Amino acid sequence: MTEQRSFTIQLAEKRICIKPLYDMIREYCKEYIVSDICENTEKAGGSENEDKTVIPFADLIIQTSPEDIAYERKRSAREADQNGHAAEYTDAYLETLAVYRKIAEWMPMYNTLLFHGSVIAVDGKAYLFTAKSGTGKSTHTRLWREYFGERAVMINDDKPLLRITQEGVFAYGTPWDGKHRLSTNISAPLAGICILKRGNDNSIRKITAREACPMLLQQCYRPIDAGVLAVTVMVLEELKKKTKFYELFCNISQEAVEVAYNGMNSAQVNKLPCVANS
Repeated sequence: MTEQRSFTIQLAEKRICIKPLYDMIREYCKEYIVSDICENTEKAGGSENEDKTVIPFADLIIQTSPEDIAYERKRSAREADQNGHAAEYTDAYLETLAVYRKIAEWMPMYNTLLFHGSVIAVDGKAYLFTAKSGTGKSTHTRLWREYFGERAVMINDDKPLLRITQEGVFAYGTPWDGKHRLSTNISAPLAGICILKRGNDNSIRKITAREACPMLLQQCYRPIDAGVLAVTVMVLEELKKKTKFYELFCNISQEAVEVAYNGMNSAQVNKLPCVANS
């Protein structure tokens, strides 16, 4: 097995060098590549590119091994067995999972969390919907895209990064964006996190961080390293202080979009319904 050419991506303002075994990961991350080399720390100030420009150091260096791929294969097989379907994945695909797991293991050290949810931006503000698998997160954000048209941009449909700063929480796109591959390499300030539940009627209420906590713990990536896990808990506490939380019961309708949007923008004077796209 020959190691493929290294490259550097940028996620949530951090530069990450990837040293892969297969070339699939390069194509997978193509929208996020910032350098075709692995940035290193060989000399102060960064490495020098062919055009003499200085390339900053990488914040993380991710190198995968056959053992990492074997781990992902066992994990995927276990999940497939629980869900009642077969799991046949190539080593190259499993490496894409291994890379993001390694990234997620260390991002809490940069006040950044991997969160399972579908996040969409409307007029520059991000709205994150989270729920148990199969509830309909992606279906709901699809309704938002249909309703708002060009005003809406899909940030990430499955596994966005949330970066907690002094100015607030920001949602970031990543290449790991679900089976429909819906994401954009942008960031936006997070307006809120909404726990989505199926309902015959549409209703939304603001909930406390304490009420949201069980779902936050379930949907946030929890590192294996005990020290980084402790940091993750601290970052989650900051997230709870700087984010609004909601609970939405909804069906599959345009009214569901209006109820969700209005509920998460309760201070706005002008409420929906607005002109929906045909």
